[in-house]
Amino acid sequence: MLPPRAYIFIGLNGIRALSIIAMLLVFASSIFVLVNDIQAVNRFMKDSSDADLTDCEYIENSTVPNQPAGVFWAVVNRLLIIFQIIVLIFSELGWPAAFFDRFFPVLGENFGLGPLGIFQCLIGATILSHHVDDFTLVAAFFLFALGCLNMLLGLIFRERAKSKRSITSWRAEAKGVLPTTHDLRPAFARPQSGFISSLFSGNGEKPSREDKTAGYGFGSAGEKKAGLKGFLISKPLETLPRYAAPPPRTEQPGGSRTGTPEPRFKSSNYAI
Repeated sequence: MLPPRAYIFIGLNGIRALSIIAMLLVFASSIFVLVNDIQAVNRFMKDSSDADLTDCEYIENSTVPNQPAGVFWAVVNRLLIIFQIIVLIFSELGWPAAFFDRFFPVLGENFGLGPLGIFQCLIGATILSHHVDDFTLVAAFFLFALGCLNMLLGLIFRERAKSKRSITSWRAEAKGVLPTTHDLRPAFARPQSGFISSLFSGNGEKPSREDKTAGYGFGSAGEKKAGLKGFLISKPLETLPRYAAPPPRTEQPGGSRTGTPEPRFKSSNYAI
């Protein structure tokens, strides 16, 4: 049975694939509508009269409004939709990630799927607000539905959505199943990296006797060489353990009171 993060990874990448397919369909339908509008405008300008220009609100068989600069704004609208779709497809593919993180951060790795869903819904609503053919209608409705789903996923996973569906993050988590530990010992207490490898050569042979007996030397020269390798030599404190008995007192000849000061009393300086 797969872990829960595997189902999340598969589900998010499945929605990403459907999102890319929907945007490719909208890209193709926008080019089709753009070509169809230009052909319809050419036919209308060739066969129409002044009465036709005043009676209709839209040019026949097109999405171009019959108003000043209507053809220009209709073409600009389709070109902007195509440009936005291209940008959103690259953001879904995650390339180039550095460009989006710096110049368009809402589509970068640090944001979730909410902004992407908002852009998709805006594009879908813009296309659905015009009378279009069936292919364009289905593609726009599909994009709008996926935009709503991406906004929902953005509310659920927030900024972690793109990291959960990333292949590189998945591989990094797979490698990090076992916890990693760090050596907290100071540098002078850690074994040298070449210590074990120095015991045996590359072909498994034992080192020579000279390598075994090689050391740092004695005295101040040995202490200096050990210090260069990261080892510190500290002098222990001169003290006795708590369980050790105090050293015996030696009595001097002449009695036990020899060498001890005479006792003095407060009542009299001459009392013995």
